Amino acid sequence: MTHRLPVRVYYEDTDMGGIVYYANYLKYIERARSELVEEMGLDQNKMKAEGFVFVVRRVEADYLAPAKLDDRLTVVTTHYPKGQSRWMFEQEVQRGGAVIFRAIVTAVCMTTQGRPARLPAELRAKLG
Repeated sequence: MTHRLPVRVYYEDTDMGGIVYYANYLKYIERARSELVEEMGLDQNKMKAEGFVFVVRRVEADYLAPAKLDDRLTVVTTHYPKGQSRWMFEQEVQRGGAVIFRAIVTAVCMTTQGRPARLPAELRAKLG
């Protein structure tokens, strides 16, 4: 499954050198994951009320080229379950089709008490 999110680089996203501050790429990919979850019809507030949340356990990131003010970017997200409690995301930030940032994100399902939990049945069904 692949999801695409357009992102525009604003002045507030840049550092003193005029390029996107490195931590902002993490914000871009987080936004993309949040939009993907919503488009899948999953209600994270409902899940939390039922005692389950997703937390990021690991991020591997590669910065390949800088983005600059007013660049139009696309965050491309591919995702799949891995095991009973992990949800994997392979994400790229692209400019004009060229990959400028790449990350692999591992999210895990946990109870609100901080214990590992199986991915909810609703999500497992949607992921196939």
